[in-house]
Amino acid sequence: MMIYLDYSATTPVNENVLDTYVKVTKEYIGNPNSLHSLGVNAKKLIDASTNQIASILGVKASEVIYTSGASEANNQAIKGICLKYQNRGKHIISTELEHSSVIAPLAYLENLGFDVDFVKLDENGVVDLDDLKKLMRDDTILVSIASVNSEVGVRQPIEEISKIVKNYPKCYFHSDVTQSIGKEKIDLSVVDLASFSGQKFYGMKGIGGLIKKENINIEPIIHGGKSTTIYRSGTPATPLIASLAKALRLVYEDFDGKLNHVKELNEYLKDKLNNLDVFINSNDKCVPHIVNISLKGIKSETMLHALEGHDIYVSTQTACSTGNYSKAVYAVVRDEERAGKSLRISLSYLTTKEELDKFISVFSKLINELHIK
Repeated sequence: MMIYLDYSATTPVNENVLDTYVKVTKEYIGNPNSLHSLGVNAKKLIDASTNQIASILGVKASEVIYTSGASEANNQAIKGICLKYQNRGKHIISTELEHSSVIAPLAYLENLGFDVDFVKLDENGVVDLDDLKKLMRDDTILVSIASVNSEVGVRQPIEEISKIVKNYPKCYFHSDVTQSIGKEKIDLSVVDLASFSGQKFYGMKGIGGLIKKENINIEPIIHGGKSTTIYRSGTPATPLIASLAKALRLVYEDFDGKLNHVKELNEYLKDKLNNLDVFINSNDKCVPHIVNISLKGIKSETMLHALEGHDIYVSTQTACSTGNYSKAVYAVVRDEERAGKSLRISLSYLTTKEELDKFISVFSKLINELHIK
């Protein structure tokens, strides 16, 4: 039996979502930008899908920009705001917990003369709001802070962050909400821009979005004419867009039941892990879907491949990370050795207690075996 515990990296596509993708691929062959009936029908389907997505997320249809995923959406938001409004200032604030698709654009902008500050975190990895207030300046044009960190699962107080940013009318607040959508209810009215990816909530890979409030302009990073919006060129991917709407609708069905199931699994897993020779890095400020641990005396990659030998799949850092240790784990625990030996176990409403029992049984045996070696 294969046991998948890497849902924060990507999720298996829901069969109903895949059916929608296949059906639309076969039946809606026209380019949505074409004027003939095949194009008009495809555009109508996209518009209906966009309205559904907007309704579920509590935003306007005009505020939805389709992208290839969260990495593109993060790049579009950060570069788009900063290049558009650089005449107002070149100061950006973020955190050490951000995904590499946020950190890399910030480094790119630093090379263009932008000034980037990282706000302090408290002992739980939560943004220090007093430090954020101190860092804010008249020339600050962007604050980019994820709602939930993808490695440890730390949840940030985006409502409180938003209140601080709103005191600076020339500054915008972007949040990567990739690890929130489909996992917890989030109020997108408090942010100016929000990035997400369909593959994190049982949708198809290759489709995501950027929510951009309608009173904001951004500089496109893909030029070439109007698509579903003027901010991202390219032939609209009708099957992917329709399947994204389907995935979003399905993941929010029986939302509370799914969340409560994951919470129970989280407590069950942590209780079992407390009996093993590991550190638990995720704390009570984290979403229940992510349990990050550190091994003692065993390399995380060694354990990952040992578990893989038993058809059990977890991860070390996020799939897009680089480096010898997790910078996100280090930002929370401030221990380089623990950050270098961390594993992320990520749960889903599809996960069962039987799977966790099997994981714990194999994991505990491997700890003993690898220590002996």
